Amino acid sequence: MRMPVLSLLTMFVLVDVGSAAMAAAPTEPRALELAWHRCLREAYAHQPPGQSRAGDERNALDECKAQEDAFVASLMAAGPPDGGRSGSVWARTWAAFVEPLTAWIGGLRR
Repeated sequence: MRMPVLSLLTMFVLVDVGSAAMAAAPTEPRALELAWHRCLREAYAHQPPGQSRAGDERNALDECKAQEDAFVASLMAAGPPDGGRSGSVWARTWAAFVEPLTAWIGGLRR
C-alpha cells in the first residue's frame, strides 16, 4: 500500500517542479512555440510501438498540454498580429475566396 502513495507523492513533486519551470520560462511567443514543438517531437519519439499514428499524436499532444497552454496564452496576451488583422478578418477574406471557388467547382460537376 505504501508504493502507490509514494509514487503519487512523487508525481505531485514532479508536476510541481514542471509548473515552476514553466512559470520561470520566457513568455516570448516564439520561444514558447519552439519549446512546445520540441516537447511534441520528444513525446512522439517515445510512444509505444504498435499504436496507430493518430494514437501517437494524441498521446504526444496530451503530454505537452502545459507547453501548448503557455504558448496559446502568450499569443492571446500579445494581442492581434503585426498586420493588425484579427482572425475574423482573415476568416472573411478566406470565405470571400473559397465560396466563389466552390461554387465554380460545383458548376463544373453539373
